[in-house]
Amino acid sequence: MGVIVFTLKRKSAEASRITVGDLEVAVLRKPVRHLRLAVYPPYGSVRIAAPLSISDETIHELVASRLDWIRRQQARFAGQRRESGQELVSGESHYYLGQPHVLQVVEQKGVPRVALPGADVIALYVRPGTSTEGRSRVLERWYRQQLQERIPPLLAQWQPVLGVQAAEWGIRKMRTRWGSCNIRARRIWLSLELARKPEHCLEYVVVHELTHLLERGHNQRFYGFLDQFLPSWRLARSALNPGAGGPAA
Repeated sequence: MGVIVFTLKRKSAEASRITVGDLEVAVLRKPVRHLRLAVYPPYGSVRIAAPLSISDETIHELVASRLDWIRRQQARFAGQRRESGQELVSGESHYYLGQPHVLQVVEQKGVPRVALPGADVIALYVRPGTSTEGRSRVLERWYRQQLQERIPPLLAQWQPVLGVQAAEWGIRKMRTRWGSCNIRARRIWLSLELARKPEHCLEYVVVHELTHLLERGHNQRFYGFLDQFLPSWRLARSALNPGAGGPAA
């Protein structure tokens, strides 16, 4: 874990999250004298422990000044994940909807595909000699398909509740975030990794991003909306970012 400590004067109290560029930072205010910036493995989530009175603007400036250092830490964790990555062979454990499944690789002629032959099994059908990268693409395509089926009903359920309408939505691979919202274009993106997480986590990220169409920033008003519409959102966030209070989306 990478850590930097600053010493600051105390001003006012408020818990929040801030966004610096495309980087989202979880801010945890405590009765401390120093500001502590940390980047957590395995995905490089960023958290700041700050004195109770520090403003979001002050924290924003400090994070902006350390963006290069943060990116280096995230790149290092990404390299560690690649080095210890799975080889996509039979017997490995892969998660789907928050539950571990045993991978069964079946080499055969025909169109590569994925199936669920049992409650705790993922069967990966590939052509003989398919590389690890090729197997990964087949599995990721399947994960994407699962999300493409699960997201529209959530949007149909929650957009009328919040009184908003996303113009577009999509799925992409994200290293440090679970989702994002382009407010001007009214477009939301959701992380491919959500297919591996429990169902309530996907619902939370969908609601989180839709809420940005009501409130741009991660401030008291934003979290007030979450409390109103999805009171259990903190449980989902904890499931997504255990131990680090990591990025909400």
